[in-house]
Amino acid sequence: MRRILTASACVALFAGMALAETFTGKLVDASCAQQQQSANSCIPNASTTAYAIDVSGKIYQFDADGNAKAAEALKSRADRMAEPNGPAKTDEVRARVKGTLEGATLKVDSIEVQ
Repeated sequence: MRRILTASACVALFAGMALAETFTGKLVDASCAQQQQSANSCIPNASTTAYAIDVSGKIYQFDADGNAKAAEALKSRADRMAEPNGPAKTDEVRARVKGTLEGATLKVDSIEVQ
């Protein structure tokens, strides 16, 4: 019985990992994008607390853990060191996010800011 439970737990764990998808697009300020119904001028900065990713015009908002991961990734970005409270040197912040979509929220496993 114990072996069956252990095997079931392993299968469930790997099945959950298999559902993770990769989303590549623009990292945006979710509050701004929601108010403007567009992500074109919603470049995130150090004061941003809610993040989303714009993938070909479709905006996916991050969960609470994803917001924390995005903030950390944005802070560690090398070209932001000179002016941490301003926008990035380019007009947009590109990101690659791995996670699972749960309703309208993206549950972020990892994020890489480019």
